[in-house]
Amino acid sequence: MAAATEVRGTELGRYLKARRSQVRPEDVGLPGGAGLRRTPGLRREELAALAGVSVDYYIRLERGRETNPSPAVVDSLGRALRLRGDGYERLHELAELASGRVSELPACADHTVRDSVLRMLETVRPMPAYVVSRHNRVLAANPPGRRLLPGLWDWSGHQRNLTRYLFLHPVGRTLYEPWEETVALSVAHLRAVAGADSDDPELTALVGELVLKSPEFARLWEKYDVCERGGGEKTFRHPAVGPMTLTYEVMRLARTGGQRMVVYQAAPGTPHEEAMLRLDPTPADVPVTE
Repeated sequence: MAAATEVRGTELGRYLKARRSQVRPEDVGLPGGAGLRRTPGLRREELAALAGVSVDYYIRLERGRETNPSPAVVDSLGRALRLRGDGYERLHELAELASGRVSELPACADHTVRDSVLRMLETVRPMPAYVVSRHNRVLAANPPGRRLLPGLWDWSGHQRNLTRYLFLHPVGRTLYEPWEETVALSVAHLRAVAGADSDDPELTALVGELVLKSPEFARLWEKYDVCERGGGEKTFRHPAVGPMTLTYEVMRLARTGGQRMVVYQAAPGTPHEEAMLRLDPTPADVPVTE
């Protein structure tokens, strides 16, 4: 139990260090030019002063040696780090995990998609839709959802991960516009869903592969940005149907260990809808799974 607590505390420490490096002194009312800074962002003593804790206590937190910060201390650290929304919630989640007040999130039992979910994929046609695992592996898709992601289905089932597709597939690197914004959000989302499950074997293998093969991913992963996506808008430069901007919604599927259904749509009567409809020319097709 002590070893597990130390690991959780280390994850909290990594998060604190990463977020500290992204706060400039001038952002919090401190002079930015006082002395040579070996690393970007705030110094430990500056953050400790802003949060109202001792430097020694903060250093123990960042090094994983202190694993039971009070909610008040976590609040103070969050304010000092200028965290909002998902980033603020993630700090509290990691603090609770470090203290042992909550257990780790359960891993996905398997990657099986229920028959009822497959029927839902068919029901929403002609809107593109697919199901992803907690760590962004594509588990099933209706025909327009499959055609929305050209080239992904050339890979074997265990490789069909959206984050891998964005960074390592030649089409994935040109499909979205702007690509840089899309990948930043994808990595931030992966950080959000993985925070309490950082030693999951599938996640560890994915991150290790991408860190080795993609400098862009490595840089974004180290930033520790978190953003759990629930919907939004994406612009595609699709090689088969041309440019289109689609909105999407993300729906969590109960009792699946983190599976989500993603459904895209376009405003009726627009060129974007016309392009989207061209993704589904054969109504006789059925949803495809691994």
